Amino acid sequence: MANPRRVDADDFFAQLPEYQRPHLGVLRELSLTADRRIEEVLHWNLPAYLLDGTRQWILQAYKQHCSLRFPTRFFADHVAEVEAAGFFAGEGFVKIPYDRGLPEELCKRLIRARLDEFAATGLGW
Repeated sequence: MANPRRVDADDFFAQLPEYQRPHLGVLRELSLTADRRIEEVLHWNLPAYLLDGTRQWILQAYKQHCSLRFPTRFFADHVAEVEAAGFFAGEGFVKIPYDRGLPEELCKRLIRARLDEFAATGLGW
């Protein structure tokens, strides 16, 4: 069953089941505090974080896990770091089960690295 249509990012987070809120709430906070210019919008009914109008990363909520998704090209250089931390690295994303602690420092490093890449290259999604 598809997720219900969200009005905006606040509505997305308000409609999350209780067990998903801790991880996604922290990921939201990390996203919004990564750079004062970050804009939070919905893309594909999911929270997306833009800088200068360019999507930088997306948060995804699934039944058993959440994901922090980046451009595949960017994330390819970070797969080993994600796997070394004990998490599954998919094609452009880190999969974070709700029954495990959120790897905050890893997520901060990935977000910072994406912002640094964008500052250096201007590459979009």
